[in-house]
Amino acid sequence: MTLQDIFNQIGQNPNIAIGFFVGLPLLTFMALSFSKDESYDVPWRYFFSGIVYAACVPGIFAITLTIYTFLFEGKSLLTVNFLVYFLPIISMLATLMILKSRLDLDRIPGFDQLSGFLFMIAAAFIGLLLIQKTRIWVIFHGSIWFLVGTFLVLFLIFKVGWSRLMSK
Repeated sequence: MTLQDIFNQIGQNPNIAIGFFVGLPLLTFMALSFSKDESYDVPWRYFFSGIVYAACVPGIFAITLTIYTFLFEGKSLLTVNFLVYFLPIISMLATLMILKSRLDLDRIPGFDQLSGFLFMIAAAFIGLLLIQKTRIWVIFHGSIWFLVGTFLVLFLIFKVGWSRLMSK
């Protein structure tokens, strides 16, 4: 099964995706209403951390997929599946805005790791885009595996560099 098969399944059976991505901001709003002043206490902090991860992991994947589709494949974003490409991003932004309206996101466990992860993905994509646009990849016969490998190497370099920079 390929990613395209999964995207086609989501397009054919959209109820689960819609329920999940619309439900996250609603669940966040309801949880904030119930927790009130106890939002930073132990059970609620980890609950909100789970919500952040449930919203941000698919959202970051959708951002990455959208950038890849637009820049590397040259596909029009008007022809892609809204549920796969845009709904996770909208849900992530809505969830984070609702959380930020009532909570300090720095006090949510793991939020700083997600923002660092997003920065590393962005830096690796910029590096990969520069390599592709300068046509260096022609030397390696334009293999998709070369592009994937280069992305992973750039990602690891940025990860190691960032962790060493922040450890001092």
